[in-house]
Amino acid sequence: MRQILFSAMIALAVSITLTPLLIKVFAQRRMGQEIRVEGPASHQAKRGTPTMGGIAIVVGMWAGYLGSHLVGLRYDAPGVSASGLLVLGLATALGVVGFLDDFIKLRKRRNLGLTAKGKYVGQIAAAVVFGVLALRFPDSTGLTPASRSVSIVRDVGWMLPVAVFVLAVCFWVVAWSNAVNFTDGLDGLLGGSMSLALGAYVIITFWQYSNACATKPAVGCYAVRDPLDLALVCAAGGAACVGFLWWNAAPAKIFMGDTGSMALGGLLAGLSITTRTELLVAVVGALFVIEAVSVLLQIVVFRTSGRRLFRMAPVHHHFELSKWAETTVIIRFWLLGGIAAAVGLGWFYSEYLAAVG
Repeated sequence: MRQILFSAMIALAVSITLTPLLIKVFAQRRMGQEIRVEGPASHQAKRGTPTMGGIAIVVGMWAGYLGSHLVGLRYDAPGVSASGLLVLGLATALGVVGFLDDFIKLRKRRNLGLTAKGKYVGQIAAAVVFGVLALRFPDSTGLTPASRSVSIVRDVGWMLPVAVFVLAVCFWVVAWSNAVNFTDGLDGLLGGSMSLALGAYVIITFWQYSNACATKPAVGCYAVRDPLDLALVCAAGGAACVGFLWWNAAPAKIFMGDTGSMALGGLLAGLSITTRTELLVAVVGALFVIEAVSVLLQIVVFRTSGRRLFRMAPVHHHFELSKWAETTVIIRFWLLGGIAAAVGLGWFYSEYLAAVG
């Protein structure tokens, strides 16, 4: 528990102090966000706001994770794990893809960076490397960071062939990185909602550690490799989001850009795979699912009927165009994110009670 707190505190300190430095550097270099012309009129005033603040989140995550391990040396705590490094590696790789997207936007002074094909190539390449490596590095009990079994709250026993597993990982990583990316459209919306989801995963991973089959074999125990180390990753990621949110809350002084949103999407995807909660994450992160589904429905309805289901997608823009104040949309979506995280935790715990009862 001490290491988890250190991870959060270090990540928070790094993120909240690095972000204003990025604001100053990017403002001096006039590296400001371009705004969609068809978006809400109120957003045009945000043109030129520094972006790529996700760099602070990624650096904060790594600092919190590695820093907590350095502190943990005093208490003979376990060192870094394959699971933790793989999840952070996936998040960082997707952050690099997002950085390239942001950089192209800034360089060419437009709201379009990488092409869709370019993004998919980057996302899939990162997912393939993660999927292949996640089936390696068995621990003393034979557990690898990921499992080829289908998982809901834990493995259910339906084993996938390796090739199918890697394809499933590619789909999962692309889906979650884009779902989280869609949510990043209002000041502080993604930072606040992601900190709630990662906070839920701190509890989930710590509970898995407290009831791990490797140390406490019993009915209802969890066969997860490195759950405590994954808790450090969750704590660092959530705290880094909170530190960034200090500067990103409305009116935002900086945006995280695709650098941050794609990294956070990869983080959530990687955590769900390594904790064996691939389907549970759809409940914990239900807000991101709603945002992605709203975009999908908008496209399908428009192509089939020529009409728009929403005034604008993702759905948070629909409410803005329905005359909701931006802060009202943000706070209500945070509430939805908090409710989703609580429901996910409730489902996780009820499954444990059912397993032991």
